[in-house]
Amino acid sequence: MPIVRRLANFSGSGYNKGRPKFIQALWVLTSATVVERIWCPPPLRVEILRIFGAKIGQRVLIRQGVRIHWPWKLVIGDDVWIGVDAWLLNLEPIEIGSDVCISQGALICTGSHDPKSPSFEFDNAPIRIHDRAWIAARATVLRGVTVGKDAVVGATALVVKDVPAGGRALAPIARIAEESPRP
Repeated sequence: MPIVRRLANFSGSGYNKGRPKFIQALWVLTSATVVERIWCPPPLRVEILRIFGAKIGQRVLIRQGVRIHWPWKLVIGDDVWIGVDAWLLNLEPIEIGSDVCISQGALICTGSHDPKSPSFEFDNAPIRIHDRAWIAARATVLRGVTVGKDAVVGATALVVKDVPAGGRALAPIARIAEESPRP
């Protein structure tokens, strides 16, 4: 029998935002008016994120338009680049190693919902991206995934399971192109 979903019954039980509502509101305001803006210098972005609880290493470059849901649930190593319009939707922790590149428009999303729940409750899980990984443009990494050391997630790829160290997760069109003989 199919599940009868009633979104009005959603409670969000088990989800801890990690800070009081006034800090959440202050972050949302600061992010929208300063951190995401093109005129905010990258070093200032990093400092503001640290003020709000992010643990960020040295020589980290975060471009304009980057959205970070909760900075206090973010750990970034050294020498990391995060490209324009990337979105780190970290309802749960996101840990990013050193020498990682997260390219333009990528989505790193720790949140989801339980499709078997009649009230569509959260089914969130953290994401870990190991050293020297590359998440290419417009790729999506979903809840609970670990991207291994030296792994590559190709442009527009959708990653729903772990990518091993040195592994490649490519979009379906890329796989087809690789398999097709050249004329």
